[in-house]
Amino acid sequence: MACPVIDFHIHLLKYQQPTESLLNLNADLFPMEGEYLAFEEKYARPENLVTMMKEHGVDYGVILAEYSPLTTGIASNETVAEFCAGHGELIPFCSVNPHITPDPVNTVKQLCLHQGFRGIKLYPTYNHFYPHEAGMYPLYAAAQEMGVPILFHTGSSIFRNSRIKYGNPIFYDDVASDFPELKIVLAHGGRGPWYDEAMTMIRLHRNIYIDVSGLPVRKLTLFFPDIDRFAHKFIFGTDWPQVRMRDSIAKFSQIGLCEESRRSILGGNAAALLKL
Repeated sequence: MACPVIDFHIHLLKYQQPTESLLNLNADLFPMEGEYLAFEEKYARPENLVTMMKEHGVDYGVILAEYSPLTTGIASNETVAEFCAGHGELIPFCSVNPHITPDPVNTVKQLCLHQGFRGIKLYPTYNHFYPHEAGMYPLYAAAQEMGVPILFHTGSSIFRNSRIKYGNPIFYDDVASDFPELKIVLAHGGRGPWYDEAMTMIRLHRNIYIDVSGLPVRKLTLFFPDIDRFAHKFIFGTDWPQVRMRDSIAKFSQIGLCEESRRSILGGNAAALLKL
């Protein structure tokens, strides 16, 4: 049976409270007058996103909630749940912000156990916390117990008020050691200064993976020279809508990966994490 293609990193187009920084980025991506508004209106409808995914050869997409009022804005868990409802191709990931969510542990338990969420997305650089802080450990214990992966933003970001110091993958050495059954995914692979640190983490810890979203596909073998050897620890994602799906998938066939590695990265590894 062929492995599915899974985009592990998709954001909603419409945030309840987008920041000026996010709006400016969208305007830069769609410079023609009215272009972004038309794009937003079309793909704010989940059926149109699913159609586009199928046209590009993507079988499943992980849709991410976000609570980052200082940097990008808020895409609530409720909005993600509503967007994914009735579309088996769309897989919801919830989010909490340790500074503003009243009870993060019970929140994720309720969402994952009773409302169909299949994982958690956390934003240390946007929410300004170190991922190995003791205060985060009860949340990790809950995720480990439920068997759901946590996707963490790592590395740099262009959004105003983000703090890169929270994005070093080295912090997950503690987390992975203390929670050896927790599935940890490093979004963007330490983008910018920390590709080597991210690579070290997947070498040392069987429960850490790298999500390559937001990275130029043609440079993956430059950033991660051993990607073919460690293909079982890499996960495909685009960071849509900032990155186009069609181009990303097409370029995977051009970077010299063996076919088994390509299948693992494009979907096999994610399917195992998501228990599809």
